[in-house]
Amino acid sequence: MIIAERKPVNEIVEMVRDATRILVLGCRGCVSVCSAGGEREVELLCSLIRLGKQKAGQKSELTGATLVRQCDKEYVDEIDQWQGKYDVIVSMACGVGVNFIANLRPLDKVYPAVNTTFFGGSAGQGVWSEQCAGCGDCVLHLTGGLCPVARCAKSLMNGPCGGSVGGRCEIHSEVLCIWQAIHDRLSRFACQEDLARIAPIRDWRSAGHGGPRKSVRGDLSL
Repeated sequence: MIIAERKPVNEIVEMVRDATRILVLGCRGCVSVCSAGGEREVELLCSLIRLGKQKAGQKSELTGATLVRQCDKEYVDEIDQWQGKYDVIVSMACGVGVNFIANLRPLDKVYPAVNTTFFGGSAGQGVWSEQCAGCGDCVLHLTGGLCPVARCAKSLMNGPCGGSVGGRCEIHSEVLCIWQAIHDRLSRFACQEDLARIAPIRDWRSAGHGGPRKSVRGDLSL
């Protein structure tokens, strides 16, 4: 899922300094799961913005709501019910949601309330770890299902660097050397021959360096 973290409250209050009527929109997707932009977070942010505006001597009228998803036109169109009742929208969705609202509602001001960080999963209560870089060229079938692009600090594709010690990355002792983990996992399945493969120079075009990416399924298009 997409992992996000709420921006500092003072940064958000500064964004809306010239607005009185503020619509805070949460999302029941990824940001709800990682406790960054669900219903509870919307309620809390409304209170914090209200207090921040009050402290600055500014008036505010806060409306809080949560959409099923902010990355789908069907649900973004639900904003119509508040049309004319807000000056700005503060989105608690990931950056995709903010972009979708901006694309679909060109006359509305929309600001981000969270910082979108990475693709990850739950590593424990209140802890999420990066697992995927969304590079567009998945090699997990060669690396035992463990991603060197996202989980190696240098995104190395042909084994570890010389800095790992005791199966830990040189950047921090708490960070696993993913290439050690890949080696151990492939050895467990007697797939060491995959380690002997020399990965060619990586083609990064699918990773977005050539501009915004798009995925088209002709069988699903109308």
